[in-house]
Amino acid sequence: MRAKISYAITAAVLVVYFVLVGSRGVLLIKAGTPLTVTFGVAVLILPVIGVWFLWKNTEFVRDANRLAALLDAEGGLPVDELKRLPSGRVDRGSADEVFARRKAETEDAPDDWRSWFRLAVAYHDARDTPRARKAMQRAIALHKTSH
Repeated sequence: MRAKISYAITAAVLVVYFVLVGSRGVLLIKAGTPLTVTFGVAVLILPVIGVWFLWKNTEFVRDANRLAALLDAEGGLPVDELKRLPSGRVDRGSADEVFARRKAETEDAPDDWRSWFRLAVAYHDARDTPRARKAMQRAIALHKTSH
């Protein structure tokens, strides 16, 4: 719940920022000189890109949460079996061991969104965020094509 509130606050702040930047772009365009119009258009592009990025990211999070709920209902969510160091950080060897099992599971069932979801969690636990995101995107795509 805390993550949802944090995400909502961040999204709201970004929307306010996009509105402020967009209004400055409009003011520059209204000034009417070739230089201000050029800058105004350039400034308006930033909020458009930002809104698109925010939308895609929100869609990704919503889809990943939906898959997590489905997997939880099936009793298939991965259990946290990672060993921790006294500092609380995940033991690298433990993460590598779990990752190897998840990777083998995915290789055995490459068309199963569940295995890709669990692989994404393993990548995340191993602190490999780019690969975790790609694996989750694959899980989402496989789930969408299976329904």
